[in-house]
Amino acid sequence: MRIGALEAGGTKMVCAIGNENGELEKRVSFPTQTPETTMPELIRFFKEEQVEAMGIGCFGPVDLNRKSGTYGYITSTPKLAWANCNMVGAFQQALGVPVGFDTDVNGAVLGEVCFGAARGCETAIYITIGTGIGVGVYVNGGLLHGLLHPEAGHVLVARHPEDKYAGKCPFHPDCLEGLAAGPAIMERWGKPAAQLAGEEEVWELESYYIAQAVANYILTLSPQKVILGGGVMHQEQLFPLIRRKVVGLLNGYIRCGAILQGIDEYIVPPALGDDPGIKGALMLGKNAVEDARN
Repeated sequence: MRIGALEAGGTKMVCAIGNENGELEKRVSFPTQTPETTMPELIRFFKEEQVEAMGIGCFGPVDLNRKSGTYGYITSTPKLAWANCNMVGAFQQALGVPVGFDTDVNGAVLGEVCFGAARGCETAIYITIGTGIGVGVYVNGGLLHGLLHPEAGHVLVARHPEDKYAGKCPFHPDCLEGLAAGPAIMERWGKPAAQLAGEEEVWELESYYIAQAVANYILTLSPQKVILGGGVMHQEQLFPLIRRKVVGLLNGYIRCGAILQGIDEYIVPPALGDDPGIKGALMLGKNAVEDARN
């Protein structure tokens, strides 16, 4: 099956052509400008490729309720030009094919479940830590939606007693994204994460916040695998710090070998490198075809 995959991000739109086996044939990207500028470019690309289905993993918030009149829309996004953009409707109308749609991080966890580090798991989470923080949740064999969809980057964390930084999030002074995402690192320390690699105090503080969130996700979602991706997690020195702190926070309460003996294989980077989202979008397209047949 020839599937179009779109990983719609706030900075760029990654487009790919592939199949239901996760094999990628072609990839291009377009800058995320306004819908009036960007959407025609995306549609033109996929039309020329003659796809049989589309899968979209999209920045949000988005409406995933199929009974809603705004299903498939980007809703109250901080990228104001994209608010109320009908992503699913635009591609369905232009291409006439089934369109699968979910959040970008749900797409990423789906990619890792199907082809990567969470292969074989019934429950797993993918946390991306970059310009923002998002969490994709795959629970009991399916992607988690609920009232809206997980916004677990905004879980509240206990502030480090020596951290005087006010926080970057305009909604919550003490949420994970506001204290630990890339812009918070830049504002707190005056340099981007990539230029702070050797600064131990930076990563001790960063791991302090990330580990709290991971421990809370473990306690609430009971994932079989925790995958940490995104630009900030390119600082690989974070992994041992986070693992150690998570074990300490759980304090022996979760008596499970994956945590007590196998933490290095439990909290891991994505196996698909930079491809979890785009391969997950392929699977969203495949699933849309299967849903249309049923």
